[in-house]
Amino acid sequence: MTKIAFVGCAHIHVPDFIRRVQGQAAVTVKAVWDHDADRAARRAAELNAAVVSDVADIWADPEIAGVVIGSETNRHEPLVLAGAAARKHLFVEKPLGMGARDAYAMAAAIEAAGILFQTGYFMRGEPVHQFLRRHIQQGSFGRITRIRHINCHSGSLGGWFDTEWRWMADVQQAGVGAFGDLGTHSLDILLWLLGDVQRVTADLDIVTGRYAGCDEYGEALIKFKNGTTGTLAAGWVDVAQPVRLALSGTEGHAHLADDKLYFKSSHVAGADGQTPWTDLPAQQAHPFDQFLQALTGTPGLPLITAREAATRAAVMEAMYQGWQQRTWIDL
Repeated sequence: MTKIAFVGCAHIHVPDFIRRVQGQAAVTVKAVWDHDADRAARRAAELNAAVVSDVADIWADPEIAGVVIGSETNRHEPLVLAGAAARKHLFVEKPLGMGARDAYAMAAAIEAAGILFQTGYFMRGEPVHQFLRRHIQQGSFGRITRIRHINCHSGSLGGWFDTEWRWMADVQQAGVGAFGDLGTHSLDILLWLLGDVQRVTADLDIVTGRYAGCDEYGEALIKFKNGTTGTLAAGWVDVAQPVRLALSGTEGHAHLADDKLYFKSSHVAGADGQTPWTDLPAQQAHPFDQFLQALTGTPGLPLITAREAATRAAVMEAMYQGWQQRTWIDL
């Protein structure tokens, strides 16, 4: 039986992680720590695990192979550095860091320790994104000129962050507001599909004012090193999201509307862009499930690297700087 611990239980996704680990017969949670003792006790009860008052006890416990870090983002760095020093395998909820400095410091420590790492970029496993990556690599779109990705919900409108998750609307603790919270998923997909970024800028705004000082939506403009122009939209004030993606190339096109993919390519038989394309790869396991599987010995899983996670934090930080400075920011 592989034993893990939860270190920090603040993130809105922690309840889902608890549900997922409860469904794993080969993994059990031995201990839970959080700087909020009441929160730690509540989550430990759900997991039938021990509450630890000093996080150092988790780092020193040889039985604990892996740690799930779901703390506030501004608490990631000391926890991740301690976990890496103790050679605990780490799942760290996104974003990895507040920005480039702490994110790259954590990535370096994780790489030096040679431990497993994973973070919560679940969109890579979606059939549509796997399909697009494969056809980009195969040249089915020719030269890609532009791409757009959207990730929005109605969190501000619905008051999702009014109580238990209020810290996520506090930029001092979260590092980002609505745009960064959801936009980091779209950013991961865009970088995963198209590679390194040359420069970025963005425009963010507040609509409801429900969370003082917290942006609620935004648009970013990205210039990739390969020449592609990208746009990214994300926020908490959308009542619908019918179109999530559009990709244009000199020899093909794709867009995702109402979760149906339309694909046109001069290189692929039948890809006329008129009817939904259904010949797609299988859905991959959720990143958290992949982490648990890797811990128990499953090889060859497509884990996200710490360096990739750090790059997303750095690019997102640059987008916020572009908004604040009203200019392009070079990466």
